[in-house]
Amino acid sequence: MVLVERWYELRFRHDEVVSHLEWQLHKLHGLSLSDFDILDRLRLREPGSCHMRQLVSHHVSESAVSRAVARLQERGFVERSLHPDDRRRVYVELTDAGRERHAEASATHLAVLAEHLG
Repeated sequence: MVLVERWYELRFRHDEVVSHLEWQLHKLHGLSLSDFDILDRLRLREPGSCHMRQLVSHHVSESAVSRAVARLQERGFVERSLHPDDRRRVYVELTDAGRERHAEASATHLAVLAEHLG
């Protein structure tokens, strides 16, 4: 039973951190946690080198990523472009505004993680 109790405690702490991250990122920066995750992944990539499928993870569907990228593009934080030879492949990259918003939100992200995990 100890393992089961530890499992529930881990799940509770995870949910608590995710909930606090969602709330703070939205309140202070107008971003969802998914939006922040996409900006964070793009920050680590060379401009023009990340296609949409590389943003999909095991816990976020392709359609959810597509909607998030569309929201971020509407707000001027990312740009999408088509591959010149394969028009089915869509590349995504950060804009200057996206880099700035990510930098601001990163401080909040780290503060929440430190509060809960540090």
